[in-house]
Amino acid sequence: MKILVTGAKGFVGKNLCAQLNNIKEGKAKCYGDLTVSTVYEYDIDSTVEDLDKFCSDCDFVFNLAGVNRPQTPEEFMQGNFGFASLLLDTLKKHGNACPVMISSSIQATLAGRFGTSEYGKSKKAGEELMFEYEKETGAKVLVYRFPNLFGKWCRPNYNSAVATFCNNIANDLPIQVNDRSVEMELLYVDDLVDEMINALKGMDHRCEFDGVETVPTEGGRYCYCPVTHKTTLGEIVDLIYSFAEQPKTLMIPEIPENSFAKKLYSTYLSYLPKEKVSFPLKMNVDDRGSFTELIHTLNCGQVSINISKPGITKGQHWHNTKWEFFIVVSGHGLIQQRRVGSDEVLNFEVSGDKIEAVHMLPGYTHNIINLSDTENLVTVMYCNEIFNPNKPDTYFEPVE
Repeated sequence: MKILVTGAKGFVGKNLCAQLNNIKEGKAKCYGDLTVSTVYEYDIDSTVEDLDKFCSDCDFVFNLAGVNRPQTPEEFMQGNFGFASLLLDTLKKHGNACPVMISSSIQATLAGRFGTSEYGKSKKAGEELMFEYEKETGAKVLVYRFPNLFGKWCRPNYNSAVATFCNNIANDLPIQVNDRSVEMELLYVDDLVDEMINALKGMDHRCEFDGVETVPTEGGRYCYCPVTHKTTLGEIVDLIYSFAEQPKTLMIPEIPENSFAKKLYSTYLSYLPKEKVSFPLKMNVDDRGSFTELIHTLNCGQVSINISKPGITKGQHWHNTKWEFFIVVSGHGLIQQRRVGSDEVLNFEVSGDKIEAVHMLPGYTHNIINLSDTENLVTVMYCNEIFNPNKPDTYFEPVE
């Protein structure tokens, strides 16, 4: 398929074009048998001749072009309704009745606080233009009313509170929240891109609207993305501030699959300045080597890295409930374990040449010995709980 994307350099356009090009180049293989041969990218620096050429040849149009922050209210209508008219006239000129998707806004409902929105009025006019075009030409039209969008590459201090919060907190700049209780419906850009690719495959989701509420309806006039998240400004800000503390606490926040927190954390990371992309870890160093905690989790313990110098033995202790994995990733070593009260020693020779995980069993005293005379022994250590100095559950006892 040959795809035309207008507004290709905007927030949604960049994300969509990147994934379409991934499909085109065979990098994204999760969309079944969909093939993309050409991605025509049209934006403000393109020419009328470019638009003419693209409209004559495309098999599907994603119209993401629009005006969000004009100098005057009249520019809303010129930029949103006016360009849509030009696009559709150009398609008609070439007799191209391919499907056309248009990005509208929940403000086009003109419901509640959106009733006087010039932006909403321009988007509503663009919608009606599309529906008239569908009647006139028989072309399939897909009108998506987007809620608040967020994700990587979104411009801060423009039209996304989430982008502004992420950018400012990542860069130690102040933010302003007038009412923490304000509720928002948010759509993550990757979920939107997946829905748009579904639309490309003829698998769009249809709906009607009850005020600003989406009502899934088979054969509905509008289209929608079925995955959104409802939250408050206060919850958004609190989450982002917790992300900003991670280099100090090492705490990875709870980010369940498909959760808002997971998507917001990825969004926040995309705004980090260079000086925050890396951060130092506290290395506990002595004449035996070093021990460094890498990450903490709320419910699943911690991960650390242990470096033992040649000939060194570490450990020689046991735990009641705490358990660990020792995973040697470099060097040659011996892990020994003995159940407390028993004489039998379990020996596990380990090497970075054959990486394996060895359980440190509760009630077994254990150690790890660097068998090399020249190389350090590097071990990744997972523990099922974060170290608590007030209750370390660690008791010295030699294995042999």
